[in-house]
Amino acid sequence: MTELAADPTLTAIDRCDRCGAQAYLRVFLRSGGELLFCAHHAAAHREKLMEVAARIQDETSRLSDR
Repeated sequence: MTELAADPTLTAIDRCDRCGAQAYLRVFLRSGGELLFCAHHAAAHREKLMEVAARIQDETSRLSDR
């Protein structure tokens, strides 16, 4: 049996699909595929994202670690 690896950490290469800023949130859609969001757009669209997401990888806490 193949075990799935944990979601890879988002890096500076991962960019928000809305504005191009660094992504801190990955949304795995129920319909398949994924979307990436910066902290600003993740917060602005959180309610709708919760409706369409199968799973959410939220790394916005990394912003306060600095």
